[in-house]
Amino acid sequence: MRVAIKTLGCKINQYDTAVIQERLARESCAVVPFEDPADVYVVNTCTVTDRADWEARQLVRKAKRSNPAARVVVTGCYAQVSPDEVSQVPGVDRVVGLNRMDELVRCVIAGESVAGPAVSVGNPRDERTVGVLGTRRFSGRTRAFLKVQEGCNFACSYCIIPTARGRSRSVPPERVLEQVRGLAEAGFAEIVLTGIHLGGYGYDLAPRVSLSELVRRIAGSGLIPRLRLSSLDPREVTDELLSVMAESEVICPHLHVCVQAGDDGILKRMRRNYDTAFFARLMARARGKLPRAALGTDVIVGFPGESEDAFSGSLDFLAGVPLTYFHVFPYSSRRGTPAAGMPDQVPAAEKKERSRRARELGARKKQEFYRGQVGRHVSVLAEEPVPGEPGWLKGYSRNYLPVLFPGGLDLLHREVPVTLREWSRGRLRGEARC
Repeated sequence: MRVAIKTLGCKINQYDTAVIQERLARESCAVVPFEDPADVYVVNTCTVTDRADWEARQLVRKAKRSNPAARVVVTGCYAQVSPDEVSQVPGVDRVVGLNRMDELVRCVIAGESVAGPAVSVGNPRDERTVGVLGTRRFSGRTRAFLKVQEGCNFACSYCIIPTARGRSRSVPPERVLEQVRGLAEAGFAEIVLTGIHLGGYGYDLAPRVSLSELVRRIAGSGLIPRLRLSSLDPREVTDELLSVMAESEVICPHLHVCVQAGDDGILKRMRRNYDTAFFARLMARARGKLPRAALGTDVIVGFPGESEDAFSGSLDFLAGVPLTYFHVFPYSSRRGTPAAGMPDQVPAAEKKERSRRARELGARKKQEFYRGQVGRHVSVLAEEPVPGEPGWLKGYSRNYLPVLFPGGLDLLHREVPVTLREWSRGRLRGEARC
């Protein structure tokens, strides 16, 4: 059976898709590109914005054009939040919500013989465990993403994800270490710990375990040479976590801390529960503890009620804190969230222009950081050859620098000591010291 899978959205969805692929491979299914003819198409959806819902519906139509006789199974956050709506999209055969991996696999391999309704979605508020575990298959990658937490207890005014994913819940540390061991045995040199709300790890466990404790245990296990953390909330980057990172040679000096806005009024409307002064102090402590770390953030521009003065002040704030790079997102409305009904929605053209200005600031800060690394010695995990440049490899340093250097294919998937020689045409280049 030929199965094609398409993933929309975040790294958690990508992780879930990797698990789906592994489970289907065990059932002798051939996973093919989504553009190819297949017997079954699986669309793993996102629902963070109304646009994401539209993209999911377009993928269903694309699947049916590729093979009108194929079955289409829709899963993911859109399927979870709006199952009846998804079931009405022409071409959809099955709607399977989150945390139903066994049922999803049965729907794919058994087809119409599967008993039960065409829509199978539970209440995420009833979930008490993290249901998607056990993957080692991240095709073509040197690093693996390991989900250790699911759900979110926050109530940001723009976000629908708590409705889709439920309350925060964590994988016990013993099971996390089992997964780390399996990924290391499969040959991965770097593991990225991830979750919907990673900083909430362990609060639901008995006894309670902090993210700092988990990270310390993994780093001290000797199982994996590189450990990286995915996005965190400012309120949960503790001094303890910073100290654990600073003291370890395993934990990569890289933090992505989502500020979302640099204006206190907008942060309040977002229900972020911290202010700019808190974030500035946090970034100062992070830079002090981790002087060479990459410090990234997410920024939403054009949030309802954001005036030009508020946006300009936000840019001034972001320029003044020691951030390395930004991920900039123009605000996009999502039905069912408080922000969607707020007054003073910002026109699309203005959001586009503000996004441009924010990205320009982020690019300047990134260039400043990269230029400051020239002459330093770094350890680069060689991931793949550089397209169009024979004899060159590329990979990431521990502090999240994308580096190009000359080397043979025998260096792939290995950590290579590299001296950074130049920043040229938007790229860091170096030479191997081995």
